[in-house]
Amino acid sequence: MTIRNWAKFFFFAMLVGGAVNGVFSLFIRWEFFQPYIANGQWGEFFAGLLWMVFLGFTMSVIAQAGFFAYLTLHQVGVNIFRTLTLWNWVQLLLIAITIFDIIFFRFIPGVKDGQSWLFYVGLLIVLIFGAIATAVQKVKLTGKKHVMISALFFMIVITTLEWTIALMGRDENINEYVALLLFPLLAVNAYQLLVLPKYNAKSDEDRQKLEARRQARREQAKNA
Repeated sequence: MTIRNWAKFFFFAMLVGGAVNGVFSLFIRWEFFQPYIANGQWGEFFAGLLWMVFLGFTMSVIAQAGFFAYLTLHQVGVNIFRTLTLWNWVQLLLIAITIFDIIFFRFIPGVKDGQSWLFYVGLLIVLIFGAIATAVQKVKLTGKKHVMISALFFMIVITTLEWTIALMGRDENINEYVALLLFPLLAVNAYQLLVLPKYNAKSDEDRQKLEARRQARREQAKNA
């Protein structure tokens, strides 16, 4: 990918993370925003909303770092296991382990009552169905069925890892942040997975145009 297209890719991924976090914060953290609206404290309201947007930008940076780490991991995995089929089986195993870890080591310790169960089950459903929807769309865009498992691995395993990192050190309002930070990570990761081929194709096109201009200049220099 060329620097110019990478900059566009980075910028739009940032916008996705900021916008999604800003919108969902209005619902998930309504108790925080509601007093400002009720009292007409619009300055404080927009300051709080802006903070949530910047938090979404931060999640976008984490997601982008995770995405490029995954691209390296995927290539290393294929090289180590020799075939894409075997690497896909390994990815399926890691997906199962990740879901097991989420349920038994992340969610169950935080469950206190029936309402907490609904909260955590809802988040797990969002994660899994978001991953499936993205993977299905990836298959439609590429026409390659074998990318389904890799897409699921990225959307579940890598997103969960990013999610865990993002939540480290947050003791206050932990449930709100557990819910809130999942949405920008899912959105940015889905965006990256689905649009990267477009930016790669545009980069190839830009390089071809650049090479054509260089060739034209060389021809002009010869004929001068």
